[in-house]
Amino acid sequence: MTQTTLLRGGWIITMVPGSEPARGDVLIRDSLIAAVGRVDPPPGAEVVDATDRIILPGLVDSHRHLWQSSLRILACDWTLGQYFARMRGQFGGLFRPEDIFAGTLLGAVEALDAGITTVVDWSHNLNTPAHADAAWAALQEGGGRAVFAYGATNDQALRNDVSAHTRDVARLRTEVAGDAAARVTLAMAVRGPEFTTIDNCEADWGLARELGVPMTVHVGGGLRGAQGGIRALSERGLLGPDTTYVHCNMLSDAELELIASSGGRASVSPEVEANMGHGPPATARLRSRGIPTGISADVCTNVGGDLFGAMRVAIALQRGADHAAALTRGETLEVVSMTARDVLAMATVDGARAIGLEDRIGTLEVGKQADLLLLRTDLPNLAPVNDPIGAVVHAAGTHNVDTVYVAGRLVKRAGQFVDLDLPSVLRRAESSRDYLLAAATDR
Repeated sequence: MTQTTLLRGGWIITMVPGSEPARGDVLIRDSLIAAVGRVDPPPGAEVVDATDRIILPGLVDSHRHLWQSSLRILACDWTLGQYFARMRGQFGGLFRPEDIFAGTLLGAVEALDAGITTVVDWSHNLNTPAHADAAWAALQEGGGRAVFAYGATNDQALRNDVSAHTRDVARLRTEVAGDAAARVTLAMAVRGPEFTTIDNCEADWGLARELGVPMTVHVGGGLRGAQGGIRALSERGLLGPDTTYVHCNMLSDAELELIASSGGRASVSPEVEANMGHGPPATARLRSRGIPTGISADVCTNVGGDLFGAMRVAIALQRGADHAAALTRGETLEVVSMTARDVLAMATVDGARAIGLEDRIGTLEVGKQADLLLLRTDLPNLAPVNDPIGAVVHAAGTHNVDTVYVAGRLVKRAGQFVDLDLPSVLRRAESSRDYLLAAATDR
């Protein structure tokens, strides 16, 4: 039986290039967007009053380590070096499959709560196949759209290991992840030349292409990111449009040109990068070369798990750097170098492009998946609405996220989850946290 819902009378931000926010309606039919604009209610449709709401595409987090969510904010004062020494060296090997499940589920739920309907789960603590199965099961239970990026074991991530990526990813591809149109799909989180040998990179890239799954790779983060890794990949003929390059801070302009010419994509994590010391933000350098660039929260051990904060940090860092450069030249900028629409695109349409899902999500268009959120504007931080896009980027917070749909399925309404036992999710995460902290203390 067809399920039809009409969201009526809201401020609509479609994020279709060239479009402007306007009052109107969005019709959802089953899992798809059926109409956008002025729509008469079809017979039998549920009509939702969106008068005091902004309706926009579900946000896209293009790179997040969900497995760490139970250790929330533990690393808030850690540098990048301390993170590797402590999170990987102290905690990573302690994670049981049930800890991976608890952290991944909590992170997936946290994302939905913040209006993030799609997340790339960069899962790089998969010490056994059971760990991978636990992460996959948590994404299924979480209810959001996800790309499960099957990553390394803790030992592989801890040092420059020479072992190849486990072929267990092939098992998962065959058993449960064969449908590229499913809500949860598969990718490979490959280590790249900053974490392993170039011969090993060639093998890992070959495995991903053999399986027909996209890749995501950390590059350009900190001093190890300034050693020509992209050039090395290019010399082996490995760069391509099936790869998302994460961070990119310390890459040279020539390396960014290699990514652009190969059709590659990118993801930045401005809040984490600034806090931990990855290097100057690469946002403008990526975007100026036409590289589709998404945005992410990265690790909730260090920052909050919403994209409102990430967007604000991204735009402030870029504008600040550009203002400072102009003042150093004895000039002032006549217009801002990055607009609110630019950074919202990174969290929606460009984020979808950055992970290869632009045909399905990222904009409110007929035929696309009905992944969207409604933000309350009848609260002091958004009322009155004068610039809907500016309101989302510069003023909105998770408390404004009123309603969330994923593939047309209602997962949050009136600020509350639908069909989710949140206390159970929290108890599981707290139990895992208690175990991990105690086990780390005993080592």
